[in-house]
Amino acid sequence: MFEESITRYLEKHGHSKIQLKAILFDMDGVLFNSMPYHADAWHTVMERHGLHLSREEAYMHEGRTGAATINIVYQRQYGKDATPEMIENIYAEKSKEFNTHPEPERMPGAWETLQKVKTEGITPVLVTGSGQHSLLNRLTHNFPGMFQRERMVTAFDVKYGKPHPEPYLIGLEKAGVKANEAIVVENAPIGVQAGVAAGIFTIAVNTGPIDGQVLLDAGADVLFPSMQALNANWESLHTALNLTELP
Repeated sequence: MFEESITRYLEKHGHSKIQLKAILFDMDGVLFNSMPYHADAWHTVMERHGLHLSREEAYMHEGRTGAATINIVYQRQYGKDATPEMIENIYAEKSKEFNTHPEPERMPGAWETLQKVKTEGITPVLVTGSGQHSLLNRLTHNFPGMFQRERMVTAFDVKYGKPHPEPYLIGLEKAGVKANEAIVVENAPIGVQAGVAAGIFTIAVNTGPIDGQVLLDAGADVLFPSMQALNANWESLHTALNLTELP
């Protein structure tokens, strides 16, 4: 079922096989069902500042650093960069607005997938464009024993956010693995682009309102309709990843 996708990846990158040692997980929309709250917070705060970002468009920017998202919208409207002070103020407001929403639930299927991953001795690594302290703190509470702080890549660790490959390249470094010793799990088009640009086998889970084809067009090697679907297919995917080899 997955052998063709894996073979295509191996041929493209010149690897003979994937030796899975780490999984690089995005956070919003993969581990937490937090994107509806992010989209609402972005839309509300941007409008407050006379900047236009619809809730739908917020999903397309998911995975970028907050600064990059603000700057893209500001440049579109005014043809110049937002000032660092403006970016800082808007992002602080956006974080405050986000925290007025109920606490985001774990994404259905995420905990079960992580349990399987840990049982198999594979290292889970967090790679997020988020700088939301509230969510990062909730990781420990919602996913106890899964993520070590030294194996997290957040907005505070990167110079270039997604879709640049840097966040995932740092993720590989923190995990101490090569590109063909890891896979990426992402739900956002620019996150998928970042994983693919880093040369890593990239799985997309379509947990938001966007068309799944957008994730495939971004370069996803495999597409699942949800984290529950990834969890249900994990055993066969893991077997295929272990066994598929180029001669």
